[in-house]
Amino acid sequence: MTSSSGESRITNHESQERDRATARRRDSDVLHEECGVIGIVSGDGPAAPMAHLGLYALQHRGQESAGIATSDGVRLWHHRGMGLVFQVFDADRIARLPGPLAIGHVRYSTMGSVRLENAQPLVVPSPWGPLALAHNGNLINAPQLRAELEAGGVEFSGTTDSEVIAHLIARTPAPEPEDAVASAMRRIEGAYTVVVLVAGRVLGCRDAHAIRPLAAGTTGRSWILASETCAFDHLGAVPVRDVDPGELVILDAGGLRSIQVLPPGRVAHCVFEYIYFARPDTVLADRNVHLARRRMGRILAREHPAQGDVVIPVPDSGASAAMGFAEASGIPLEVGLVKNRYIGRTFIQPDPAMRDFGVRVKLNPLRDVLDGRRVVMVDDSIVRGTTSGKIVRMLRAAGATEVHVRISSPPIRYPCFYGIDTSSRGQLVAATQSVENIRELLAADS
Repeated sequence: MTSSSGESRITNHESQERDRATARRRDSDVLHEECGVIGIVSGDGPAAPMAHLGLYALQHRGQESAGIATSDGVRLWHHRGMGLVFQVFDADRIARLPGPLAIGHVRYSTMGSVRLENAQPLVVPSPWGPLALAHNGNLINAPQLRAELEAGGVEFSGTTDSEVIAHLIARTPAPEPEDAVASAMRRIEGAYTVVVLVAGRVLGCRDAHAIRPLAAGTTGRSWILASETCAFDHLGAVPVRDVDPGELVILDAGGLRSIQVLPPGRVAHCVFEYIYFARPDTVLADRNVHLARRRMGRILAREHPAQGDVVIPVPDSGASAAMGFAEASGIPLEVGLVKNRYIGRTFIQPDPAMRDFGVRVKLNPLRDVLDGRRVVMVDDSIVRGTTSGKIVRMLRAAGATEVHVRISSPPIRYPCFYGIDTSSRGQLVAATQSVENIRELLAADS
């Protein structure tokens, strides 16, 4: 049994969220993660409230849509919608998702258009009963697999590679669902972390290079899989370990079991998890993200020192690196830009003439901190360079006598096809410009 209430038509709210998401993709000067996933086997009652709380912890990984699927081991219920977690779910909706098993998802689309049919978890029929799936990453052989499945009679409702994985699992002859997932892992190519809810168990798997993150944690009575360990903190759980490259884990009433499906390849964690994507309170591969970013800032100060009176971060992602830069350089750390937290990532810049206004609404310079001072501005990355240039101009207008831009990651010169929203070199300023040319474009002193 599946619950489809709230999914049969596109509401005005969902249409507005779709338009916002399209505008963000068109105008954004930051990198975007595809999504966050969570899976829960609860020993303390219904799993939906835990999944709901966990998705709040993963909200930064996707703001276009959210969804939760639950099960009592036989029946399956699910709900998904466009927008942020608080817009998709309320207490009444969560109460209508019973059962001790759950998976959840927040999405930012890097493959597949922005529409409700592509929101996750996806639910498909299978030999073991209804199967729900949530996925983070990108497959590079999805078109071939999709064509093969369509030739075999599969009708797709959306345009994502995640739906390809779901149908591939459901169409694989196997005695148990974990056997079908293992078979699918041997056929799909690319970056993926996947959680599956089917037949009284939650399955989780990771590609052979562990490009996208997935960790296991426990409260002692419940088991949890999540894209980031910050979700465990919200749920009163402790991290147990990362899911290994090429590993399939099975969570059920008996606890956690594991199958090494693929020979582990060269570990290739996405470096931007450390630089930008992950929350500072997450631990990735035994490294705290905040401390990793602070260390990047210290190294940056040693390799590329600057003469300045104050170090300021571009909020929020530049904060940890700016702290490290200030520590290593001896230059005082200050708050020079105040972020309007009520704008967030849903602000629409409706036309090019309004884009400068959009940056000014999101960030406001502190004139009393900046006026008459040499400013070292620290950020995590430069994608197109348009936002950085606007911030430099804002700092000068607020009285900064010099602006020195320091970036805690190397130049982004090549696109990524494994789950980041940069599929074209033309989107990347460092692909065609030298560091000196970028400095000139930003109108920075160094």
